[in-house]
Amino acid sequence: MYLGLDLGTSGVKAMLIDGDQKIVGSANGSLDVSRPHSGWSEQEPAHWVRATEEAVAGLKAKHPKELAAVKGIGLSGQMHGATLIDATDKVLRPCILWNDTRSYVEAAALDADPRFRALTGNIVFPGFTAPKLAWIEKHEPDVFAKIAKVLLPKDYLRLWLTGDYISEMSDSAGTSWLDTGKRAWSSELLAATNLSEGQMPALVEGTEQAGKLRSELSAQWGISGDVVVAGGAGDNAASACGMGTVSDGAAFVSLGTSGVLFAANGSYLPKPESAVHAFCHALPNTWHQMGVILSATDALNWHSGVTGKSAADLTGEIGETLKAPTGVTFLPYLSGERTPHNDAVIRGAFIGLEHESSRVVLTQAVLEGVAFAIRDNLEALRSAGTGISRVTAIGGGSRSRYWLASIATALGVPVDLPADGDFGAAFGAARLGLIAATGADPIAVCTPPVTAGTIEPVSALSGAYEDAYKRYRALYPAIKSLAH
Repeated sequence: MYLGLDLGTSGVKAMLIDGDQKIVGSANGSLDVSRPHSGWSEQEPAHWVRATEEAVAGLKAKHPKELAAVKGIGLSGQMHGATLIDATDKVLRPCILWNDTRSYVEAAALDADPRFRALTGNIVFPGFTAPKLAWIEKHEPDVFAKIAKVLLPKDYLRLWLTGDYISEMSDSAGTSWLDTGKRAWSSELLAATNLSEGQMPALVEGTEQAGKLRSELSAQWGISGDVVVAGGAGDNAASACGMGTVSDGAAFVSLGTSGVLFAANGSYLPKPESAVHAFCHALPNTWHQMGVILSATDALNWHSGVTGKSAADLTGEIGETLKAPTGVTFLPYLSGERTPHNDAVIRGAFIGLEHESSRVVLTQAVLEGVAFAIRDNLEALRSAGTGISRVTAIGGGSRSRYWLASIATALGVPVDLPADGDFGAAFGAARLGLIAATGADPIAVCTPPVTAGTIEPVSALSGAYEDAYKRYRALYPAIKSLAH
């Protein structure tokens, strides 16, 4: 048996799979986010441990024999979090999370240093780890002086599981300290934030062994014998391992709260000015690119709140047959935008409203606006050298056939629907645990799910969609001056 642990923002998911990758069971432990000031987002690392214990206890209650047979554990986690510990492994302050924007001034200052983009292949975003440490040095110097190690969230869990300070490439690529092409810490970039390599964890590949489960935890969970802990992955790379998106050109679109267009790359293809993320993948000698929009299903949920109709009712009203764009355009920048604009200040808009603009027309515009934002991501990835010929859809929004038809037509590529199953980050983490424990071929393990169906672009509407996309593209520069 193999265990995947996914440390998310709202909870920890534990999943057991067997040697044939069949899911045996899963359980969850819940987490809350603390927001002490506007723009702040924090969690206590001790709560991650509690939530992991809850999740594993849930598995043990239902599947004690299977849990006892675990030979490998894989870790996945929310990225970019700054977990600071002293020389005795004591946590110095709550972890500053990925969606905390307090360090925007420090991020801009680091991004102005050309070495950061040159070595990391990415813009220094406020959510990344390095600007958070620059903020700590400036505002909490007593804390900064005591830092012995900086760990990412899942790697703090690893410290609890194994006693080792180890991270891996995919998560570390989101810190702004990794030389992403060389897959190694950059002493130059660390020095630019007054840190040293000695304050970083050791680095392995996500498929490699990265410690063994402590004997006390093995006894508590009823496991005998050694249990290998894999390097693991950041959450998006772990989801890609679960989806089998590991070979050059394979891609998925995730319609969750935010939207992600993720493509695996056989080589390192940075283009930071496009706001495309170019990170190491969890597999050796593999990288990935992703474009991120901040409001995908969040945009539909906002529309649902305003209209008083559930998201399911709204998409039900519109039906399944794709319609031509109406001339009403929606910009889904409800909390700013990441790719391609890197603009935290921009906000959303409806443009082109008239007396005849019914609720159905507005719903259609919201779905199209998200589809066009994902098309923006596709164009950004193409400009960075990645060609995508088809995508697999995952996430809650993929339940709407209309939305998927809109995305297929906006992107001009087929959208595949996986057969029912859970192919998320916990499953990908369990796969990495299996690979690390058995030495299995990563490509042979990380296979894509069976395709249940494919939604093709509606060719009769491709011209109308192209015209609507050009309108959409013209609107960001038109309204930018109003937001700034």
